Amino acid sequence: MFNRADRLPSRYAETIVLVTVLTLTVVLMSVLTRGRLLGIRSFEAMAFQMPLLGVLTLAQMLPMLTGGIDLSVISTANLTGILTALVLTRIDVWYATALGVAVGLTAALSVGAVNGLVVAFFEVSPIIGTLAMMILVKGVALAITRGYVIAGFPNQFLFIGGGSVLGIPTPFVLLTVTAIAMSVMLTRSPFGVSAYMFGSNPVATQFSGINTRMLLLRTYTISGLLSGLAGLIMISRFNAAQADYGASFLLLTVLVCVLGVVDPAGGVGRVVDVAVALAILQTVATGFNLMGLSSHLANALWGAILILVIIIRRSLSGAGFQRS
Repeated sequence: MFNRADRLPSRYAETIVLVTVLTLTVVLMSVLTRGRLLGIRSFEAMAFQMPLLGVLTLAQMLPMLTGGIDLSVISTANLTGILTALVLTRIDVWYATALGVAVGLTAALSVGAVNGLVVAFFEVSPIIGTLAMMILVKGVALAITRGYVIAGFPNQFLFIGGGSVLGIPTPFVLLTVTAIAMSVMLTRSPFGVSAYMFGSNPVATQFSGINTRMLLLRTYTISGLLSGLAGLIMISRFNAAQADYGASFLLLTVLVCVLGVVDPAGGVGRVVDVAVALAILQTVATGFNLMGLSSHLANALWGAILILVIIIRRSLSGAGFQRS
């Protein structure tokens, strides 16, 4: 005899729950919008809107896998955007776009590396260390811009947030490539295996011979890099950079991660589940937009969906679908 946990491995059970919720959400929103949700324009809109939150969520996912968190992802994205914008608007050379991207991503890497140093080598709590970095980086961004908007970028740069490749929006291509690369890194590389081990049991990981300090340093550095990529997508999409763009996205990144079965305590989480969770929230947001309803109601429904999924998971766990 075998139990239900043998019939349906828990990692697939979690994915099936999310896919089921996504399917029901698509059906409900399609009915409420009288089929407009399934139109080409709606899919194009979602493909342009979803990547920004998606890349930021991936940046948040990495620290959460190690049992930490990065509260500076939005500030890092904004600083990246501001420094890139300064290069694009003040340096008139043919390679301005490449130079701006390089400067912005270097800044993002630096912020992530400092986060890693503070958390790993000075053993500061991730929530405290990254909170301090969030405030610091935002202050620097405000000092640079004095609260003003930097706008007017070359078309070559605007392609990042508003162009398309073979008919597919460029931001969506960037999100897809980033998600695949991160999934491979987490499942096929020693770094990924070590990150899951550390999130599950930091002490055992340290005694196994893994350099946990370097692991955390790499984790937060990569998180910073992904935040920087999100910053490039953001300012290219808006054709403007400012110190306080996307402030509401910070809690949303945590929401998507938790909805996507990333355990806040660390050690559990898959990119594919996070991607499905992201699709659920974007479907709701697009549906409400098509119906002309307030985005605040969409936020409320996101919270309700999270509660519903948690209840379903608890029910399955109680019925024998144990998480391995």
